[in-house]
Amino acid sequence: MKKFCLFLLIFCSYIQVNAMITLPAIIGSHMVLQQNSTITIWGWCAPQEEVKIKTGWDTTTYTAIGDRNAKFSIKIQTPEASGPFTISFDGWENTIKLDDVLIGEVWLCGGQSNMTFSANNGIKQAIDEAPNANNTKIRFFYVNLSTSENIQEDVQGHWVVCTPEEMKRFSAVGYFFGKEIQEKLNVAVGLINSNWGGTSAEVWTPANLVNNDSLLRQSEGKIWSSDIWWPTKPGVCYNAMISPISNYNIAGTIWYQGESNTDAAFTYEKLFTTMIDAWRKAWKKDFPLYYVEIAPSAHYQGKYSGALLREAQVKCKIILKTGMIVISDLINDINNIHPQNKKDVGLRLAKYALAETYLKKGFEYKSPEYSKMVIEKNKIRIFFTDAGDNLVSKDGEPREFLIAASDKVFLPATVKIEGNTVVVYNKNIQLPVAVRFAFDNTSIPNLFSKSGLPVNSFRTDNWPVQ
Repeated sequence: MKKFCLFLLIFCSYIQVNAMITLPAIIGSHMVLQQNSTITIWGWCAPQEEVKIKTGWDTTTYTAIGDRNAKFSIKIQTPEASGPFTISFDGWENTIKLDDVLIGEVWLCGGQSNMTFSANNGIKQAIDEAPNANNTKIRFFYVNLSTSENIQEDVQGHWVVCTPEEMKRFSAVGYFFGKEIQEKLNVAVGLINSNWGGTSAEVWTPANLVNNDSLLRQSEGKIWSSDIWWPTKPGVCYNAMISPISNYNIAGTIWYQGESNTDAAFTYEKLFTTMIDAWRKAWKKDFPLYYVEIAPSAHYQGKYSGALLREAQVKCKIILKTGMIVISDLINDINNIHPQNKKDVGLRLAKYALAETYLKKGFEYKSPEYSKMVIEKNKIRIFFTDAGDNLVSKDGEPREFLIAASDKVFLPATVKIEGNTVVVYNKNIQLPVAVRFAFDNTSIPNLFSKSGLPVNSFRTDNWPVQ
């Protein structure tokens, strides 16, 4: 018995000597924590170690106990936007003090290269903005590129204060989004950069959800998989770059991706909605997700793959707390798959968030979208949602409209705007049955709401397209 007690004493002493509190990368100085919410603070320590946590916004000393897996976790309530604060962690062997912690709004910026691109990638708007980008109320967290076959517990990354040099590295879309949120709400904004150019949505979705679904498995080999610059295996970015930060409370996500899935557009509706559902389950929160419809481009295969992907993206809006912005008017070169206007993309996403998440009013933020058609003798009248009182065309009469009879042969249409509807016809078609608008890979239409938001592309038929 004495020998056992001596062994236990030596063992406990060994654990205590080797007990060092460590924190995940995303919990650090300069971070922004989600305001008015219950946040999770977690890390690693010795089993049964008491970790004393003190925050600068209240007088409570919180105690977290290390479990048998050498982990600790505790829930803490945050106040409304404020700061800066300190947070201290005291354990058996070390103390950690975090400085310059702000309370505000936290958004995750996900997707592929059009989300990744920054001033350092030649985005002129971001280059022009950089000298004015000293803003201590905007913070960036960079998740380093990484993949894994298994769920990881931590990422490589760090929080930094927005400066001209840091802003040049950060997502241009993310920055302009965050700046608008920060200015309109007058709160600190934390932006988490977790994206990778060229990646398909499959790599950001848990592998079991892709591999165990017969429809999603059909896209294997169809997505862009021949390049050496990005991963293609389902789940590997989710495991390494999303799941490890899912304990960190966020207000929502902005997403710009889809170009790499155009060759398998028929799976995208289910794939993207599956990904959104998986992320929300990981966070245990139905956070809002606002996304960018892919732009017209000559880089997509075939004639309709880009249009079909956009069609799938529209259908994804059926999920609650999602919203999509249209950017067909922000393109000046269909041969560049990376449109250079990232500022207006960020501002449109911000307007969507300000309206839907923060309930701000007084501005339009939804593009007009096809609602229904009515055949009126040899013409078809098209109705839209979110069209306001009137539609307008820029640079001449409305273009990119096609009309067809039952023979499925589409001909160019004459278009007349009547209030918030359009009337479409072709003098050679007496019994029209279908209309398409900018429904191909490269068309840049010129029809807008009165507030200046582009009408989304659409088709009224469901005929097979190649």
